[in-house]
Amino acid sequence: MVIGRFQVMAILQAARAFILGMPEESAKSWGLNRAIFYAAAKRGFKGTSPMTAEYQRAKIGEEIDVYRLGDEIAFKEVREGKLYFTIGGKILTEKDFYKQIESRFGESFHEAWKEALKIVSMYDHAILLSQRRFYEEVYKPMRDELAKRWTELSLKKLKIKI
Repeated sequence: MVIGRFQVMAILQAARAFILGMPEESAKSWGLNRAIFYAAAKRGFKGTSPMTAEYQRAKIGEEIDVYRLGDEIAFKEVREGKLYFTIGGKILTEKDFYKQIESRFGESFHEAWKEALKIVSMYDHAILLSQRRFYEEVYKPMRDELAKRWTELSLKKLKIKI
């Protein structure tokens, strides 16, 4: 299957969160959350914001929890002792990450995950803690190269020529 920028963003963001100390299932929730957020931001949040449900809850005085990863925030929810992130009122679990990201890789996901961890671990924590610097210095320069390489990797495992 073709791996696009959305999948690259999700994996690199998950790797970032993991390297900064988040458990893997929470890191995958973070990665998917950020990929959805950036995709919506790119479209200009047309229609409704992916965070509308959270903002509506905050407006009426319902307590909402936010999590800070460096200077970036996301709405959080703790379920069964695990930290997950929400967007548009939906809790994103490791199962959602599997369905939307991991499954596209087939058998090659673990290789891509190891590569993402290696890439992200090469950067100084100051870069990883900065939303802007992570986007500009880690994700943006590598996104198209990784999408191409990971697509080739996933298709190779499926024995499909491109």
